[in-house]
Amino acid sequence: MVATIFLLCCIILCNLQYKLPVMQHYQQLFLQENTLCSGFIAEDLKSNVLKDWYPILLITVYNFADLLGKSLTAFHVLQSITKAIWASTARLLFYPLFIVCLHGPKWLKTEVPMMFLTFLLGFTNGYFTSVLMILTPKSVSFSESELSAIVMTAFLGFGLVGGSVLGWFWIL
Repeated sequence: MVATIFLLCCIILCNLQYKLPVMQHYQQLFLQENTLCSGFIAEDLKSNVLKDWYPILLITVYNFADLLGKSLTAFHVLQSITKAIWASTARLLFYPLFIVCLHGPKWLKTEVPMMFLTFLLGFTNGYFTSVLMILTPKSVSFSESELSAIVMTAFLGFGLVGGSVLGWFWIL
């Protein structure tokens, strides 16, 4: 019975996604984020200096940057949802940048470029997640604003789970 109710809720929420165009970009944000973060940091990274602490420090840098990005919205929020969507879509450029750091020239395989990219990934994730959570309910009519917040939260969960699952394909 619970599974049937959950399935019906999923079907309803999936259909609502197409009525709110910003939701497609919002789901894409979390899907790309978790694919990169979980898969790449679990990749066989090597550091002669940091040794086994390297993945732990990368995850710490990512989480700290994510917190900073979310905190920045207390001081500055983009006023254009279109710019926020384009900027979050531009984050797809992190894929080739991380691949270059992993398989590129030797000087890019060091700790500094990886820490920098991980910091930028976390910071942009935190900032654009918060910006989209703030602007999306304001971009639809008042009667649909609560529904858009509910749908965003649902797709936040779907994006997190989907990105984590796809992150394992990065390892394979």
